[in-house]
Amino acid sequence: GRARGAPGGERTGERPLGRAAMLAALAAPVLVLLMAAPGASLGPPRLPRAALVSLLRAELASPGVTLMPCCYDGLTARLVEEAGFNLTFATGFGMSAASGVPDTQLLSTAELASQASVVTSALRRVPCIGDGDTGGGHPLNVARTVDAYIRAGLAGIMLEDQVMPKRCGHVAPRAVVPRDQAVARIRAAVDAREAAGEDMLILARTDARGTDGLDEAVERCLAFLDAGADMTFLEAPRSAAEMEEYCRRVPGPKLANMLEGGATPILSPAELGDMGFAVAAYPLSVLSAAVRASRAVLSRLRDGQAVDDLILPFADLKSAVGFDEYLAEEARYAGDSPPPR
Repeated sequence: GRARGAPGGERTGERPLGRAAMLAALAAPVLVLLMAAPGASLGPPRLPRAALVSLLRAELASPGVTLMPCCYDGLTARLVEEAGFNLTFATGFGMSAASGVPDTQLLSTAELASQASVVTSALRRVPCIGDGDTGGGHPLNVARTVDAYIRAGLAGIMLEDQVMPKRCGHVAPRAVVPRDQAVARIRAAVDAREAAGEDMLILARTDARGTDGLDEAVERCLAFLDAGADMTFLEAPRSAAEMEEYCRRVPGPKLANMLEGGATPILSPAELGDMGFAVAAYPLSVLSAAVRASRAVLSRLRDGQAVDDLILPFADLKSAVGFDEYLAEEARYAGDSPPPR
C-alpha cells in the first residue's frame, strides 16, 4: 500500500522492468533521432506519445498507489515533472480557472484540447491524462474529442456521465444522463481509439453517487468496464466505507480523488493503496496554493509592502520557467551566426 511516483518515495513489488529501465528503452529511439538532428528540442528528449501511454499502463499495473498532482498549464506541468512525479492530469477545473471561468463546461472541446497540448509540450517523460468532461455529450462528439486529445499528445482521457453543461463533481446541483447513454459515450471512445489505430487510456467517471446513490454508481463503473474502459473513477464517495465498497465491488484500476475540502475523506497514500486504489489524484492542490500565494503577494503590493520573503530568488524563477535549458541550447549555435556585413 505504499505510494509510488512520489519524490524520494519507496517503490514496492517492482516489476521485472522498472521505470528507469523502461524509460531508457523507450527513450533509445528518440535519442537516435535527436543525434541525427541535433537541437531538435530544448532539454531532455521528449518521449513519443505512444511511449508515454506504455509508461502509463505500466504504472497502473505496478503495485501500490501512484500519486498524481494535477496541472493546468505549461508551467505547472513543468513543476510536476521537476518534482519527480510519474503521472499528471490536465484538470478541467484548473484549465477553466486559468481562463478566468468556473468549471461549468464554459470552455469548448477545442479550447481544452489546445490548453492540453500546451501541457503535453511542457512534459518530457511524464504521461498526462486529459479531462474530457462529457466529451461533448453525444457519442459522435465523444469520438471527435478522443481524436482531438490524441492529437494533443495526451496519454489518456477522462470521460464522465454528467448532463451538459457539467460542473465540478463537488459542486451541487449535478445531474447525470441515463446509464445507457453514459455507456454509449464510453463505447464511442473505445471505438474512436480503435479507429485511430493509436493507444489511449480511457478513464470512465461517474457522478451518480450524488444523484442516484452508491449502488447505481458502482453498477455504472461495472458497465463502463464492460464497454471497454481501462479504468474507473467513482466521484465523491462520502466515507471510507464507501471507498472500500467501491474497491471491493469494481475490478481493475481505480482513481481516488483527494480534493481538499471536498465530499470525500482525505486518506493517506498507504490507506488508499491498501483499499485497492491505483491512483490518488490531487486535483486542486497546486491551483489552490497558487491562488493563496498570489493573493498574499497582491495584498502586500497593494499596501506598499515588500514581498521578498514571499517570492523566489530571480535565478530560481528563471530556472523554473526553462531559461537554463534555453541558454544551454542557444550556446550550441553561438558560432553559427553569419558575420555582420
